Amino acid sequence: MIIRKLNEIINSEKNVAWGNGQSRRFLIEKDEMGYSLTDTIIDAGTESLLEYKNHREACYCIEGEGEVEADGVVYPIQPGTMYALDKHEKHYLKAKTTLRLICVFTPPLKGKEFHSFVTGQSSHY
Repeated sequence: MIIRKLNEIINSEKNVAWGNGQSRRFLIEKDEMGYSLTDTIIDAGTESLLEYKNHREACYCIEGEGEVEADGVVYPIQPGTMYALDKHEKHYLKAKTTLRLICVFTPPLKGKEFHSFVTGQSSHY
């Protein structure tokens, strides 16, 4: 059995600054669960162009307000909203307020992945 607590992750290498927020990684590849589980914070007022060529992701919003845009369609995000990137869609994630998402990645993240907005690449996932 694996037991992890958020306050322990925040003060560890499992708390990864990904560009416009923090990804607190509860489960990663070495945990051998077949998926990753993160508690992700997206900073208020940010907009992120994201694309996961090697992963599928599902996100469940538990705090904040924002929107995700894919294929020219904008979807509002608020607590209780789930969105899943089942076709590796390039998408914009916009946080009106600080967003908190619980995210599942398959295949699992190795642990240190982050987004590179400076180089113009959408992600290192």
